[in-house]
Amino acid sequence: MLPLPQFTRRVLGPAVFFALAALLSAAEPERLTFCSYNLKNWLTMERSIGKPPTPKPETERAQVVKTLASIHPDILGVCEIGTADDLAELQQHLQAAGVDLPYTELAHGGDPSRRLALLSRLPIKTRNTQTTLTYQIGAQTLPFQRGILDVTIAITPTFDLHLLGVHLKSMRTVSEADQAEMRRNEARLLRLHIDSIFTQEPGACILAYGDFNAHRNEPSLAEIMGSPRSAETSLTDVLLRDANGEVWTHFWDTADIYSRLDYCFTSRLLRPHIDTRSSYVHADRDFYKASDHRPLVLKISPEPILK
Repeated sequence: MLPLPQFTRRVLGPAVFFALAALLSAAEPERLTFCSYNLKNWLTMERSIGKPPTPKPETERAQVVKTLASIHPDILGVCEIGTADDLAELQQHLQAAGVDLPYTELAHGGDPSRRLALLSRLPIKTRNTQTTLTYQIGAQTLPFQRGILDVTIAITPTFDLHLLGVHLKSMRTVSEADQAEMRRNEARLLRLHIDSIFTQEPGACILAYGDFNAHRNEPSLAEIMGSPRSAETSLTDVLLRDANGEVWTHFWDTADIYSRLDYCFTSRLLRPHIDTRSSYVHADRDFYKASDHRPLVLKISPEPILK
């Protein structure tokens, strides 16, 4: 809601002013809360060299749930979750905390351990998750490590939201190929998938989100966003900030480096539905007790917002 000018209160008087403000607020459609969050290994894995695999520590899981309960998302997209049992565990913990998200999708690629998941209060209308995508570097055929989570949710009878969750190749050096080149190839596969959606549904409302493991000026992000000259099919970066105006989403404690690695990209017809004034990077003093990433929060209006 646009704030009423201060002089309006003086002219109308307090009682009429507050009644008018309440009427305008009630007339606004309710915003849906979308959250994108890298959970930092909510799975069973070897956490110390030579030690047997263990689940994510209970204290970290509890902090994740506390964080998400404070956000109270209607739709939650997560990175770095393990099996279907891990997803069910997260779902149950959230439900106990008052966040009921009964509809889910679990996605994977070539990585046998870390997966993507989506949990939603609203039913999932269609599923088109991509799990077997590959690309070539020289003579090698390499898998898209975490695949593309692809679901469509009907926000209203006339507003379908396409949600594309990704977790691109990390910046960690590997023996198979150059990590930046691997990430750019995965980004190209995501762009091709986005283009296929636009081919089938021109003007689709697409939200591509997740941990892209790239800085804003890197070629992989340009690949995903597409040419700004092709307004109908390009995506726009929704620049989110925390309460202090900071944009970082990841903290690498070993090197004391704060980076923006998590993003939300929107298609042209989705942009008017994003309440940018109410969207943010979630700031919590104890964020590191849950994950090395901070959640992104978007407020989505069922109706276009007049700005």
